[in-house]
Amino acid sequence: QVQLVESGGGLVQAGGSLKLSCAASGRTFGLYSIGWFRQAPGKEREFVGSINWDGDITYFYADSVKGRFTISKDVAKNTVYLQMNSLKPEDTAVYYCATDMAVVTNTPIYWGQGTQVTVSS
Repeated sequence: QVQLVESGGGLVQAGGSLKLSCAASGRTFGLYSIGWFRQAPGKEREFVGSINWDGDITYFYADSVKGRFTISKDVAKNTVYLQMNSLKPEDTAVYYCATDMAVVTNTPIYWGQGTQVTVSS
């Protein structure tokens, strides 16, 4: 099965930037899509964005992050990135990358361990 490992979280002031990484390893054959999700304390997990590279590369973003967050992929490193700019305190959450391999559904099968992002006001 595929393993996902996130990194890059931390503490940043409002208006700042962070770049998260999601490195995929293991059985990556058939892996064409990775999504980012986040969960803030006391709140439900929410979809942040996703990338699919089965054919043309397509991106999806939640309205709350559109224009501020950008997903990219490094094919050689089997790594997907989440560049987060203009961060707001409400972006504070544990961020996870996840996949169902060919697609990303609302309930992906494979998850990383998560990385904490804290945005101070």
